[in-house]
Amino acid sequence: MSTDIDRILRETRTVAIVGASANRARAVYSVWRYLESASDYACYLVNPTVSDIDGTPTYPDLAALPVVPDLVDVFRRHEHLPAVLDDAIKVGAKTLWLQSGLADEQVARDGEAAGLQVVMDRCLKVEHARLLSVS
Repeated sequence: MSTDIDRILRETRTVAIVGASANRARAVYSVWRYLESASDYACYLVNPTVSDIDGTPTYPDLAALPVVPDLVDVFRRHEHLPAVLDDAIKVGAKTLWLQSGLADEQVARDGEAAGLQVVMDRCLKVEHARLLSVS
């Protein structure tokens, strides 16, 4: 599995962070800030309830992004995962990444059947930092 994760991380150029938050105490905020400072990824924040976070524009959904994200990093409650998967498929994303604590075998099966790579219950920040340490 780590070989697949390493390949995904190396091939990714654009990341959509679904469930972005301006709350600095939330994990999503620290993951976004880490990716902005430590990676070459272009990050796009998705949250329909705010127009920007710290001056960075947010988008109401994946379809509103100005690019097709390579990777959709999900910070949403379990019940929202099928809808996020549907959106990721519709926009043509390559990878659905469910953050630590998120896993859904049906979502994974449906995502893989639609041609997506699916990573569950892993932190993108932790995995990226690990990749950098072994590169």
